[in-house]
Amino acid sequence: MTEIVMPRLSDTMEEGTILRWLKRDGEHVERGEELVEIETDKAAMVYESDQEGLLEIVAQEGDTLPVGAPIAHVGEMASVDAESVAGAPIAHVGEPVGADAESVAGAPPNGQARSQATPASVGWTPADRPRAAAPSPSTAPSEPRSATTGEGERVKASPLARRIARESGVDLHALTGSGPGGRIVKADVQAAGAQGARGPATAPATAQVTGTPTPKAGAAPTPAAEPAALAERVATAKGETTVVELTRTQQTIARRMAESKATIPDFALHMEIDMERCVALRTELKRLSPEQAPTYNDMVVKACALALHEHPRANGSYRDGKLQLHSRVNVGVAVAVDSDDPMGGALVVPTVFDAALKSLGEIARETRALAERVRAGTITPPELGGGTFTVSNLGMYGVRSFTAIINPPQAGILSVGSLEPRAVVRDGEIVARHTMAVTLACDHRILYGADAARFLARVRELLEEPAALAL
Repeated sequence: MTEIVMPRLSDTMEEGTILRWLKRDGEHVERGEELVEIETDKAAMVYESDQEGLLEIVAQEGDTLPVGAPIAHVGEMASVDAESVAGAPIAHVGEPVGADAESVAGAPPNGQARSQATPASVGWTPADRPRAAAPSPSTAPSEPRSATTGEGERVKASPLARRIARESGVDLHALTGSGPGGRIVKADVQAAGAQGARGPATAPATAQVTGTPTPKAGAAPTPAAEPAALAERVATAKGETTVVELTRTQQTIARRMAESKATIPDFALHMEIDMERCVALRTELKRLSPEQAPTYNDMVVKACALALHEHPRANGSYRDGKLQLHSRVNVGVAVAVDSDDPMGGALVVPTVFDAALKSLGEIARETRALAERVRAGTITPPELGGGTFTVSNLGMYGVRSFTAIINPPQAGILSVGSLEPRAVVRDGEIVARHTMAVTLACDHRILYGADAARFLARVRELLEEPAALAL
């Protein structure tokens, strides 16, 4: 048997979550065949098998494991001994298996020999896999009948789903699984729990559970009752509270942003840019090619790329007390993912590699394709790494200006506000001009004030004379 371990699918990946097995337990797997869908710290992606043979699943759907931990075995099924096969329950049509039969480790009915029970005949699934150790006395009675249905067939559910159902009192028999082969997974149990009926009223139940006597009418509250009543009022002051677990991507964002604010001595520069000529250029490009015309954000990315090439410190990184200067200019473009997206709602930053060497049209086509893949959940980890600078734009939401958090170990991030006509003074007169506010947040360990100001001034110069962007 050859062991398949949790792969490292990105340079920052430390652990991964099994989202969905694409092959069933006991099936034959070809080399290069799609095997399992894994959620990393940056994206969810499909991992292809690098081995060939019969699949034996070790990690169940919903399990989170560190990189290098075993998730499956591939090889000959002969390695599965007779006793492990005998431990699997066997369902026969028209012959329900009762609780007594299941209590004896699912012994085959009708006197079938254990050696004749094969994985194909028992219809193994990852949820049905026998465990090496018997369940403890504390957990065995809690799920005596949830393992089989009325027809004697075992409920297909992952161990995590079974545990959550047991803790929340959800009946697995009433659920329809959304996992492979109709298997009940964690999300199915959580959805059923959220839709289930609420328990009894909290106030009387609390008094009964805590043992606090209910004061009689006209009697002064006892000293023990006052703290209990106060605690109850505090606990219910916010109404019903729903706990939302973060996805792997959201956890990574939270960790990196906290790291940024805690470790980077940052400062910010604000600047107003006259975008009148960019508006005229884009109007002409839209007339020539409505679907392929670059956006204003594409123009900002191109201007930043050219300025980064001329100011290499702004394209640098700070690592282990040293400044790293990069030869390639790779600009990350922040893309918001909606909360109903498969990725669970997050801010993802795909990378435009060698942006200084690409034309404005190439950047426009690439950023459009990257944004579509992000929102479709098909973006790959290599497309999310390698950035040397980041552009974040909230202007489309009407935000005039903001200061984004630096993405470590980069030197800075440019925040782009809304572009709209504003009153400005030109040649002593007040006129309406299209302007845009930008904010450059910098790591002071890499960029000093004058360095950052020269870089930002070059970005403004390129945007106010956009013909240079087409060169």
